[in-house]
Amino acid sequence: MMLLTHVVPSSTTTTNAGCRQARTARRRLSLRARRCLEGVSLWLAVLLFLFVHPVFAEASETGQEGTGEFHFVDDGGQREGSATLLSTDYQVTVSGLIADTRLRQSFRNTGQQWREGVFVFPLPENASVYGMTMTAGERVIMGEILEKQEAKRQYTRAKEEGRKVARVDQQRPNLFTTRMANIPPGETITVELRYQQAVRYQSGEFELRLPTTLTPRYMPGQALDNQPAQWAGGWATPTNEVPDADQISPFTVLAEDVGPGSHRATIALNINAGLPVSRVSSPSHRINSTWTGNAVEVAPESDAVLMDRDLVVRWAPARGMEPSAAVFHEQWQGEDYLLALMVPGLDGDQRLPRELVFVIDTSGSMAGESVRQARRALLRGLETLAPDDRFNVIQFNSQTHALFMESVPASANNIARARRYVQGLNANGGTEIAPALDAALKGSHSDGEASARVRQVVFITDGSVGNEAALFGKISNQLGRSRLFTVGIGSAPNMHFMREAARFGRGTYTAVSDLSDVERPLDELFAKMEAPVLTDIAVSWPGQPAVTEAFPDRVGDLFRGEPMMQVVRGLPAKGELEVSGRLPDGSHWQQALSLDQAAPGKGLHRHWAQQKVNGLMDSGLTGQIDEDARKKVTDLGLKHQLMTRYTSFLAQERTPSRPAAESLATDSVPTLLPAGSQGTMLRYPQTATLSPLLMAIGLVGLMFVAAITLLQRRVFG
Repeated sequence: MMLLTHVVPSSTTTTNAGCRQARTARRRLSLRARRCLEGVSLWLAVLLFLFVHPVFAEASETGQEGTGEFHFVDDGGQREGSATLLSTDYQVTVSGLIADTRLRQSFRNTGQQWREGVFVFPLPENASVYGMTMTAGERVIMGEILEKQEAKRQYTRAKEEGRKVARVDQQRPNLFTTRMANIPPGETITVELRYQQAVRYQSGEFELRLPTTLTPRYMPGQALDNQPAQWAGGWATPTNEVPDADQISPFTVLAEDVGPGSHRATIALNINAGLPVSRVSSPSHRINSTWTGNAVEVAPESDAVLMDRDLVVRWAPARGMEPSAAVFHEQWQGEDYLLALMVPGLDGDQRLPRELVFVIDTSGSMAGESVRQARRALLRGLETLAPDDRFNVIQFNSQTHALFMESVPASANNIARARRYVQGLNANGGTEIAPALDAALKGSHSDGEASARVRQVVFITDGSVGNEAALFGKISNQLGRSRLFTVGIGSAPNMHFMREAARFGRGTYTAVSDLSDVERPLDELFAKMEAPVLTDIAVSWPGQPAVTEAFPDRVGDLFRGEPMMQVVRGLPAKGELEVSGRLPDGSHWQQALSLDQAAPGKGLHRHWAQQKVNGLMDSGLTGQIDEDARKKVTDLGLKHQLMTRYTSFLAQERTPSRPAAESLATDSVPTLLPAGSQGTMLRYPQTATLSPLLMAIGLVGLMFVAAITLLQRRVFG
């Protein structure tokens, strides 16, 4: 017994000692692991700080003024004075279906150095720029149209020699750049542009849009390796999908960030529609209208308006005077040009079952009022669904998400679910339109029961992307039996994208300017979508065999209230124009228009040339056209004095004015943030922020913290 009592304690003591040693070893191991994890976490925190600090430091440096003026900084880093002040003046004359605009841009150098000013600005998506002058003091210098590379060469030479020089280039059909070199301190130089555009007419109302700013565009793709990794004139760098991203991304600032009185515009319109006008309205600005006979003078109530939104003006003919057909004639350099308009009277009683796919842009550029407009537009569209329709809702930003796996019946439950889904949408991320188009057009080639329905895609976006041509190519290739309708959102949408996407999508487009103007344009759009469409349209001009250049050469589908417009070269105003088409029930439609009573037209040759240029550029939907088409576009620009992708305007003095000892600094004049948008674009685009990467780093840090916490509980708990 004594032996037993002696042996048992000895064994127990040995076991306890072993357990204590094991626990001590585990604690040491755990302590080492904890210290290792703490060290890793500390280094992660340091790396996160080093990574994020330059971003916020640069953002702070570029935007720390907050209010006041946009300032020059000299070579020594000292603030030198206020930047170039910009003022503009629009004088618009509307004659029939053509609006002619004189746009003056004045740049005042209030600094102490000689300056080169660079300003990226929008024009209407259908603008034809045909004239330019430069005014420096008392001197007025006429601009000349040159091949683009030659204009660049002469501009660079004049700039280096100290001669005053201005150049205007086209970046996109609705986006241009003015460059002015050798602006003396304290002086103002003015560039005057002349351009024309076709007035839009639909549903018995005319409309004219004057853009004054632009929504920053999303630049998809990977950065080009052979390009400098720093910004020059804009916030974006070239990518493999948008090689000219740095040229179409001007800095965007608030009104208080520019000099006093800068970025204001004076605007005056003279409307002579050739028929009595009953009312004039604007959804974008408060305006005053003065009638003198059939002509109307229109101007904003404010003497100078802030350049932060498009000016939209609409006018309606007197009741019973709405034109159902019109024709205009011009002779230029011995050639005849005719412009014809015809509005088919389509019966809207017939309705076919539809499949509607609503696509809504929820990217960062839509933040603020734009996403609220988009939600209201989509909710309005849901109200038009009938019980025999099918539908789906797709939202996109950096990612694309569909509410349903495929289109579902328009039942009360499904519509209610869609309404809740739409009301919860917010804006953030990039504008990746291509995947959204893939998802929306996925069912365009289906057969069977689905093909018996009219398939319509409603694309709701601001269109703020830099790769428009590639997207148009995607629409053209994947459209199938679908029809694409675009709804432009915001105070400064990319109307070039809206119009061309709808054209390639064989649909139509509209724009919502503000929340108070949502119902009217959307009701018109959805009414068109419900009404019969006129297809297989054929246009027969008298003497057709001799005519080979009518534009557009193929008239697209027409919806109720939409006119057919075509311009032709080489025909006198004689005989009859015949237009025919096919209605949804298969019946034949035909209408004739006499050309003998054609009204005098002005600028029709430029309108024809611009339409031909557009047709040639369509051959390069991937962004490239062959050399033959390029030469034809260049020749058209030179002959008709038109700015194109390959021709530019240049005005230059013959004698130097900047002393050789004086240096020249370049100032990129910013644009104003569109009204209702959120955030500026001084450096980093809101549409593609670094938040996903930062969140990922933060999650990794949280994982390490959680691991340390669990280890501590296991060791000490």
